[in-house]
Amino acid sequence: MSRIGKHPVAIPQGVTVNIAPGSITVKGPKGELTQEIKVVSVKEEDGQIVVVCDDMNDKLAHSLYGTYRALIANMVKGVSEGFTKELELVGVGYRATNQGQKLDLALGFSHNIVMELPAEIKVETAMEKGKNPIVKLTSHDKELLGKVCAKIRSFRKPEPYKGKGIKFVGEIIRRKAGKSA
Repeated sequence: MSRIGKHPVAIPQGVTVNIAPGSITVKGPKGELTQEIKVVSVKEEDGQIVVVCDDMNDKLAHSLYGTYRALIANMVKGVSEGFTKELELVGVGYRATNQGQKLDLALGFSHNIVMELPAEIKVETAMEKGKNPIVKLTSHDKELLGKVCAKIRSFRKPEPYKGKGIKFVGEIIRRKAGKSA
């Protein structure tokens, strides 16, 4: 049995939860998120959301029990506080700018990469002299934010010899020694 699935999810002030058969909708000051629920059931008790495994012998329900609890906890945190990820562009001549929802990246290719971001994601770029450019992405949807960050990172993954590429702020790149003479 999942240990994570047993813990209830607290509902903070300003967040409303609507539990329907087969889905759960969480609405808060930052936005609204909906998640389909299969195999397990969800209940609201005393200002908390509780995930209940209906059939303990069902292997699928057993495996998804903790996953749904984590997804619901991320939804509640997202609509109340939001999520932020920062990407750092390491390399000579690497630049990032944005105009509204368009992110323009200069990553050493013959052309700039222009990426249209979803409306749920807010983007900020910071370029200071002597420091690497930083792209800050903010959203209430953790899954969408992770997908967009992974897409941006895939344009130039950090390489292990010089450490150039797009990496998360605070991420440690495992470095390799170059050719020995």
